[in-house]
Amino acid sequence: MKIGELAQQTGLAPSKIRFYEAEGLIGTVDRSLGGYRQYPARTKQVLELVILAQQAGFSLAEIRTLVAQQGKGPVGHDVMLSGLRKKLAEIEALQEKLAETHAGLRLVIDRIENTPPGGDCFECTEGVLQDLRGMR
Repeated sequence: MKIGELAQQTGLAPSKIRFYEAEGLIGTVDRSLGGYRQYPARTKQVLELVILAQQAGFSLAEIRTLVAQQGKGPVGHDVMLSGLRKKLAEIEALQEKLAETHAGLRLVIDRIENTPPGGDCFECTEGVLQDLRGMR
């Protein structure tokens, strides 16, 4: 299929598809006699996986190691699982950090809400900072 059709099916701009091609994410692409790129049907699936992986926080370098590149054979089972498990651990660590940040913000909000009207919100700064340090 030509790049316009692939762009329409994936919702990606043709320039983005060419970028992914240049980055080695979709493998080499044949050209027609007229010089038009001719993408195999499998490219749509690869692009959809790339989009999902980016939404999950994978970098292009990480995606490159996980996506089975056309014409280069499949990615090994162990390589795929290792990459996915590594990203899952990173996400879990980020979730913990976000939970800590959420709790800290909730504490600051609670302190400010309990500051008497006309009071200085920053008077309790040291107490809030001590509480936050204790949460780490």
